[in-house]
Amino acid sequence: MRSPSATDASPAASRLWVIRRWFDTSNDTPAGAVREDRIDWLRAAPFVAMHLACVAVIWAGVSTVAVLVAVAMYAVRMFALTGFYHRYFSHRTFRTSRTVQFLFGVIGASCVQRGPLWWAAHHRHHHRHADTPADPHSPRVHGFLWSHAGWFLTPRGFRTNLDRVPDFAAFPELRWLDRYDTAVPVLLAVALFGLGKLLECVAPGLGTTGWQMLVWGFFISTVVLFHATVTINSLAHRFGTRRFETRDDSRNNAWLAVFTFGEGWHNNHHFFPGTVRQGFRWWEVDLTWYGLWLMAQLGLVSELKPIPAWVRTKMEH
Repeated sequence: MRSPSATDASPAASRLWVIRRWFDTSNDTPAGAVREDRIDWLRAAPFVAMHLACVAVIWAGVSTVAVLVAVAMYAVRMFALTGFYHRYFSHRTFRTSRTVQFLFGVIGASCVQRGPLWWAAHHRHHHRHADTPADPHSPRVHGFLWSHAGWFLTPRGFRTNLDRVPDFAAFPELRWLDRYDTAVPVLLAVALFGLGKLLECVAPGLGTTGWQMLVWGFFISTVVLFHATVTINSLAHRFGTRRFETRDDSRNNAWLAVFTFGEGWHNNHHFFPGTVRQGFRWWEVDLTWYGLWLMAQLGLVSELKPIPAWVRTKMEH
């Protein structure tokens, strides 16, 4: 089936086609059919709506349970993004079973940052072209706002280049997560709302409602998670220190490392992305590394790639 944007289809048909792509990305915009690097606002509408939904907190109110759930959802999903979307799917810095791979692919998909194949494909491209015109989210080349929250809303940004991830594209369950990338977030939102309604009935003394759980547990948690994640694209290439002279502008930033579970040690990572650790010194807090080490002790992951001796030697000079 050809894209309406590439034919003489009516505007109404084109809009329906775009809405369909909110739920099924298999019929994405063909390369060259439109301006590749201009924001597609109709396609981006759910992203904008997710931010606007946070305003509903004015009417939903707040409860201790709702806030705790929001924090827990942030922590679990940040670990899935940093440990698996990034260090596993993008860089293969450890091994795991197909079951664990899929489980954390599902948790990562709940973050509303697309599927694991999309995420890894774009990140691998970023490392090959960091801070050059070919890097889609370089603040040096494209500016802060574009690197933070613009590039992925374009037709080029929406598209998944499976040629960059042939190792994981072979798994049909991961391709399904990539194709139907809104399925898991929608199910999570419904589940949180349902949990809140259940608490209204069985534990009314908690003062927690379905709407609170939806707004805090899903919308606010997800929006904060998103902006924390993308600070590594924008802020970590502008602010911080440079231990290593790399070809890009990557920097180490201790504050960002706290909120992103270790991803803020970005200059370390760009110098040697092949290790599971991003905090190279003992005092460089890397919560994701601690979590993966614990999973290794439990037999859930294995072959965690260490920091090579030559990198440690270079840090001493």
